Amino acid sequence: MEKFLNQSAEVLSSLEHDQSIQLVDGTFTPSEAHDVITALIDQKINFHKLQRIAQCERNENAETKYCDNRISELLKEKEIAKNFLQPVRGTNAKIRIDGILKITVE
Repeated sequence: MEKFLNQSAEVLSSLEHDQSIQLVDGTFTPSEAHDVITALIDQKINFHKLQRIAQCERNENAETKYCDNRISELLKEKEIAKNFLQPVRGTNAKIRIDGILKITVE
């Protein structure tokens, strides 16, 4: 066990503690931008739904408030994005999306 802990500590100390991934970087039509944003948010919603299901399978009385709240927040964000893009749909407008995913080891 001690050997494992020492190896884990060595691996963590050799890692970069911050990493950025350019998840989205481009210019899109309003319709494409809507599709990209919706797909990303829907993936996060599905992640939290699966987390909630897994918690309930382990314990039918599990506390799922965090997942429930996060899903609600994401649904609101999806609606905000839709409302933001709605006025320019059907126009020649271009939408710039710069989505960077920042990962930090704590």
